[in-house]
Amino acid sequence: MRVVGEIPHPQLKITIFNWNNRYLIKLEAGSFEQTFKVSEFDVTSEEEVRNMVDSEFLKEAEARFNDMSQSLQKSQQRNNLF
Repeated sequence: MRVVGEIPHPQLKITIFNWNNRYLIKLEAGSFEQTFKVSEFDVTSEEEVRNMVDSEFLKEAEARFNDMSQSLQKSQQRNNLF
């Protein structure tokens, strides 16, 4: 797996990889992560992959991170893990 680059962001770590004829867009927030796979054949350049990580994409990803956190907290509470 080759690191293509990182995209600066104040709350998230955003890394783009190239692996197995795919680009991977990896978003990390604390102990949570989301990975999106894009076929190399669906884009013409690494720049197009970077452009996919726009403000709307990040807004939706941040909402998903919040949902993930809430799901984990609810599961911990149901299972008396606090």
